Amino acid sequence: MIFDPQSFLTSLGPAVLIGLALMVFVESGLLFPFLPGDSLLFTAGLLAASGVIGVPVWLVVVVAFVAAAAGDQVGYLLGRTAGRRLFKPDARLLKTRYLDEAEAFFQKYGGPALVLGRFVPVVRTYVPLAAGAGDYGYRRFVTWNLAGAAAWTVVVTTLGVLLGQIDFVRNHIDVLSVLIVLVSVVPIVISALRRLRKSRSGPTGA
Repeated sequence: MIFDPQSFLTSLGPAVLIGLALMVFVESGLLFPFLPGDSLLFTAGLLAASGVIGVPVWLVVVVAFVAAAAGDQVGYLLGRTAGRRLFKPDARLLKTRYLDEAEAFFQKYGGPALVLGRFVPVVRTYVPLAAGAGDYGYRRFVTWNLAGAAAWTVVVTTLGVLLGQIDFVRNHIDVLSVLIVLVSVVPIVISALRRLRKSRSGPTGA
């Protein structure tokens, strides 16, 4: 059910904000990257604007912002205290490859990676951990962390509100949620294809 954001949110009733906060926090801070964060937030904005879940849009944004920022704090602290020891090449979730990609992303963009990475599934889960493992200054981390959490929650929720005014979007939110997930993972697929191409061309060029 959690991969059907509309059913998940509407089934929670009065606890909808608690469920939303938990999902965002777990994806952000507990190193579980395969939750539908973007589509969940988009759908929450749409349903809130439509009055379906009985909470105002601004409260959805505030709750999601706090959960996202808090989750990144946990990820950063895990990186500072445990770092690479949590990861193994053959692990199901904590693959060394994920951390390698997050570290490369962080090295390329620095602090702004905490904002940019917010909009990329998997990356947004591991970039705070990469920042902690790389001893990135905590004060700078907090600044970029709050900026990233604010940008992500405001932009994605607002898109849900605005696009939710279109009949087709409102009537096909289940299909749109799948499309959001697919679009979100495009950067990951491209990265995997590049990695595969390099691994195949490496021996030939040697």
